[in-house]
Amino acid sequence: MNIESTLNQRGERYGAFKDVAQLSNDLMRLLQATSNYNEALSDSQHFALVMITNKMARIVNGDPSYIDNWHDIAGYATLVEQELSITNRDKEQS
Repeated sequence: MNIESTLNQRGERYGAFKDVAQLSNDLMRLLQATSNYNEALSDSQHFALVMITNKMARIVNGDPSYIDNWHDIAGYATLVEQELSITNRDKEQS
């Protein structure tokens, strides 16, 4: 598959790239405007939110029934949950 085919396929599934990018960035700007965003989040939490907002933007701009986006959101949240479980366990043991 060439790049043009891939881009066309993704555009059909997710909508226009510029629309997804704009909404994803708008969502992130809203989150980052909170008072403790930069101080409270770890790199993993920040990155998970970036990816989740991207998946949310893909859902509303494209095919909301495409299960992979929902699965990916759950996956990013689970990765953060797993990391926090380890961190919290280590804190309790010290």
